[in-house]
Order: sequence, then structure tokens, then C-alpha cells
Amino acid sequence: MMNGIGGSGDFTRNAFASTFISPSAAKVDAISAIVPFASHIDHTEHDAMVVITEYGYADLRGLSPKQRVPKMIAIAHPDYRPLLEEYFDRALNSADSYQHTPHDLRTAFDFHNRLNSRGTMKIEKA
Repeated sequence: MMNGIGGSGDFTRNAFASTFISPSAAKVDAISAIVPFASHIDHTEHDAMVVITEYGYADLRGLSPKQRVPKMIAIAHPDYRPLLEEYFDRALNSADSYQHTPHDLRTAFDFHNRLNSRGTMKIEKA
């Protein structure tokens, strides 16, 4: 049985190399395609082997979640890289050392909250 529209989940789980291609940002760079946390996803970290944006590719095969983060940040839109790095640092510092996938749940949805309140995920420069 194929799941979802077109069976993309079945395809990615059974592909020799599942590749996801996306622009790094949308809506004139107001929305980052790479965010720290999302409330709904169709494909888990286990489904994505290679992610490609206009800034390069992240080969995620065989990497732990903590090892994947720097590779994903490297292909994010340059305006969002510092915000993603700050979040990852906070998550690492707020998490217990045993956590496989660290998160700072107090700030996990800051990207989305900024988008809802200001129409952009970016932080306004002073």
C-alpha cells in the first residue's frame, strides 16, 4: 500500500539515495526552509539522506542528529545561519548530555512565532 499522495514516504524509505531539494527560503527570503523545530513533518530524519538547496548539499547518511545540524546550517539561507547556530548552541547547553536530539523547547518555535507576528522569520536589525 502506498502512503500519502503519490507514496513519497514509501519512495524515500526504500530509495537507494533519497534526495530532498528545496530553496533555502521562500517569500522573498521571509521564510526559512530550514528551521529548528516543526509541529508537523511528512518525512522523518530517517528518510532524508541528502538535502539540497542553492547553497549546496548536506549528505546526512550515517550521521547522528547532532552531526547533521552543522551540515544543514551550512546549506541554509545566509540570513538564517546565525539564528540556527544560536538555537543549536542553546539546545546543546540546555539539554542533558544523554539527549540524542537536543532541543530548547522554550525557543523551538521562535522562527514560527516571528513569522506569525511580523511576517518574517528574520530578526530585525537594530
